[in-house]
Amino acid sequence: MTDTRSAVDLLRTDIERAGYYPQIVTDGVRAMLGDEPVLDHLVHHEATFDSELRRHLTVLVLTPSRLIFGHTDEHPAESGEAPSATTTAEAVGLRNVRSVVLTRMVENAPAYAEDPEVQEVVLTIGWGAISRIDLEPAACEDPDCEGDHGYTGTVTADDFVLRVSAAAEGSDLVTSTQRFGAAVSTATAQLAP
Repeated sequence: MTDTRSAVDLLRTDIERAGYYPQIVTDGVRAMLGDEPVLDHLVHHEATFDSELRRHLTVLVLTPSRLIFGHTDEHPAESGEAPSATTTAEAVGLRNVRSVVLTRMVENAPAYAEDPEVQEVVLTIGWGAISRIDLEPAACEDPDCEGDHGYTGTVTADDFVLRVSAAAEGSDLVTSTQRFGAAVSTATAQLAP
């Protein structure tokens, strides 16, 4: 995407197309964006059902220096009241982004050369604010050993994870997520020392 006024217009159009409190979402993103130009963006609307419908909208915006994450959640109405919404926006400097991971799932791998369609994609962006620790008891190779070997595990950056499926959200959003992930990866690589 180019650094033009049309990039902001496309962002606004995608927010409006999601149909989820577009003015609240736009104002939340605009507050963090300031005067910086939009290089690329991604809008993901997610509806979940428990006892009620709950909607969540994620807006990602790439600028020349930052990555802006906007999240808007709807809160069900109490009896006789209107529903409320909460918008949270976070700006992360591109220099702080440590990793961009794009996982792609292809259902028919042998036919990929003729039909390169990706059915699902997971975009993970890490900047070190949140990590997940997975631990399990450590063991040795002796099956009769009863000693305590402590624990072993992994620490995984878990700042932002977005899963998009063609079956649920459509192949256009899968393609857009891949494009956005590549744009963020390229932008962070250009800033690397």
